[in-house]
Amino acid sequence: MTYLPNPARYDTMPYRRCGSSGLRLPAISLGLWQNFGEKDTLGNCRTLLRTAFDAGITHVDLANNYGPPPGAAEETFGRLYASDFRPYRDEFIISTKAGYGMWPGPYGDGGSRKYLVASLDQSLRRTGLDYVDIYYHHRPDPHTPLEESMGALATLVRQGKALYVGLSNYPAAEARRACTILRELGTPCLIHQPKYSLLVRTPEDGLLDALADEGVGCIAFSALAQGVLTDKYLQGVPADSRAARQLGNGAIEESQLNPANLEKARQLNALATERGQTLAQLALAWVLRDPRMTSVIIGASKPQQITDAVRCLDAPRFGDEELARIEVILAG
Repeated sequence: MTYLPNPARYDTMPYRRCGSSGLRLPAISLGLWQNFGEKDTLGNCRTLLRTAFDAGITHVDLANNYGPPPGAAEETFGRLYASDFRPYRDEFIISTKAGYGMWPGPYGDGGSRKYLVASLDQSLRRTGLDYVDIYYHHRPDPHTPLEESMGALATLVRQGKALYVGLSNYPAAEARRACTILRELGTPCLIHQPKYSLLVRTPEDGLLDALADEGVGCIAFSALAQGVLTDKYLQGVPADSRAARQLGNGAIEESQLNPANLEKARQLNALATERGQTLAQLALAWVLRDPRMTSVIIGASKPQQITDAVRCLDAPRFGDEELARIEVILAG
């Protein structure tokens, strides 16, 4: 059947301006890091994308190595784009990345011009797109001059293969340098994607301030600590969970489900219940409380996880006492 999206999809989703640019992103974005690989059914992947778009989630986040295996998520997205979403291309922001190992030999990893250009060409073929909206360098490469990596991003924008460029996993000082280079090349950095959650707060140590100074948006990944900050693991490890499936490619390992993290999750869950939220909703709302945050990326294996996440936007703002209580829980 022909897909007809929800006509009310833009009525409730807030869209936040990305840094000092003219681009706005939905407060919630859908990441295809896991659950879009060869082991995942196309029917479920279709349902996830339709559920997200029907809720006003217009931003889909990919990378060359997402799957598993690497490349599979882009291929799956490409099949669904061709069958369901091509008529709505101009309503989507589609991003992809390169920076981790993707193919054998010295040119399939890192930040060289050779790798970044070749990788985006491959990503466009897998997805069936003429261009991506955002192309990220996925991580710093200490073996490649930053000028070369940023120059490659700028070249790809000039070639029309990407509209904007971004950074991911860059520390504050290196992000500032990269932003300066990109600005001088006439291709300002649009956005930075760090890991940020109640349990991983590294971006607060200078990165968020740096991005605000540079006029760069920020979009968090792993805001739910890959499931630790949900009710999924409070009573053990379900057989169909990421931890039990041992997906690799950065998926959660059972070692992350340590007693300290689980105790924090239980106490945060109690606070979430008092607020009329799920633990996942509280964790997402906490990340989005900061005005420097443009969006937060969620992953999902079931459509109800998407609809549950979107409801985080309905909760009241955190009060000072609640924020103080969260700090006590996290320090415990």
